[in-house]
Amino acid sequence: MLEEVKKSLESSPVVKKGDYNYFVNPISDGVPAMKPRLLRELALSVHKHADLNVDKIVAVEAMGIHLATALSLATDIPFVVIRKREYGLEGETQVYQKTGYGSSNLFINDIHAGEKILLIDDVVSTGGTLIALLKTLQDIGAEIKSTVAVIEKGNGKEIAEKETGLKILSIIKLDVIDGKVVIEKTIED
Repeated sequence: MLEEVKKSLESSPVVKKGDYNYFVNPISDGVPAMKPRLLRELALSVHKHADLNVDKIVAVEAMGIHLATALSLATDIPFVVIRKREYGLEGETQVYQKTGYGSSNLFINDIHAGEKILLIDDVVSTGGTLIALLKTLQDIGAEIKSTVAVIEKGNGKEIAEKETGLKILSIIKLDVIDGKVVIEKTIED
């Protein structure tokens, strides 16, 4: 399993964003086109390994949306999106997040104290986004049953786990070496 995922990632072009080696892939960027088999492999892997005893799947805009959609269709669990824009709804919570290549505010809506959630995002590299989101979701009073970062790059997963006290599930761990994506391990290994 995960053969389409590995092939797709290993063929990713790499571009520099300052000192950051940024790989371009349908999972993390929406380009080139996402093959349905690739998305299906990811959804099945998350379905197999994550705790799905949840009320909601929570995705981070933008590249968590397609992952949450596929998982929602496979499980009939509703999903909500943490957005990059403010709506001004009652109970909206703002989160500042910093990544390896930028920073911005995110806005959480329709997540309530006591709700069991699965948080899914495309990539964890520095851990900045996950740390900010997990701490805020805990402050809201949500019960975080599973946190999934489909792709793990760098040591951000370990940093986020240490900072939040929560386990983070990654489907595939990779690095960028000499301008190429190298798969280090998968959840199936």
